[in-house]
Amino acid sequence: MPEDPKPRRRQARGERRISQLLQAAAAVFCANGYTATSTNAIAREAKVSPGTLYQYFPNKEAIAVELGGRLIQQMREAHGQVFTPANMALPLPELIDAVLDPMIEFNCLNPAFLALMHGSDVPGRIAEEHDELHASLLHQVRETIRNRATPPLPDDRLDRIADMAFAVFKGGLALVVAAPEGPVRDAAVAELKTVMLRYLSPVVDGAEAGGAPATDKARADRSRTDRARTDKAEAGGTVTTPPTR
Repeated sequence: MPEDPKPRRRQARGERRISQLLQAAAAVFCANGYTATSTNAIAREAKVSPGTLYQYFPNKEAIAVELGGRLIQQMREAHGQVFTPANMALPLPELIDAVLDPMIEFNCLNPAFLALMHGSDVPGRIAEEHDELHASLLHQVRETIRNRATPPLPDDRLDRIADMAFAVFKGGLALVVAAPEGPVRDAAVAELKTVMLRYLSPVVDGAEAGGAPATDKARADRSRTDRARTDKAEAGGTVTTPPTR
């Protein structure tokens, strides 16, 4: 006996409605913040009645939890494609491009992620999942630096460098997301990559922990990289790092 297609159609309509409500919630959370957002505002943005919204979500917290959970899962999937053995073997400038570009792209496409994750009163479940993701990323950053450091770093120094690099990236990311799309944002990305490169290069080049200072060639390569970033950003092009020779 053929299966009745009506339940599947109802389910598909329900999924479309949920996606519509979550997109509206993302826009309102970005504009007003989590605390100032109401379910009525989300319903207006979605162009549905409050009653329709309540058929799918009992309150604002449930909407935030669903939206946050989906965004965190997408972020996990993006990060899983970043910290790969192939990327870890790249020269530092190219490694910075390979790691930062997907993270920057994700946050620029999903500004609600920062709006939700950095709020002081977001639902506890979102905060817990974000803390787990944060710890996982920090661990990956730490292990990447450990494997690339020349000479090897003591654990306390390694922890400080990983914490600082991660904090610098998060601070720069907020400026990138806030910048207008186009040349201004591209220039902000270029500056962030330059900061990361200049901070991490001495560790990889061997100037930290008593190692020999970077060679003149390495300094020249970094200078060339910085100029290339700035020139491309000012020209409105894609910001990448030319490989060192």
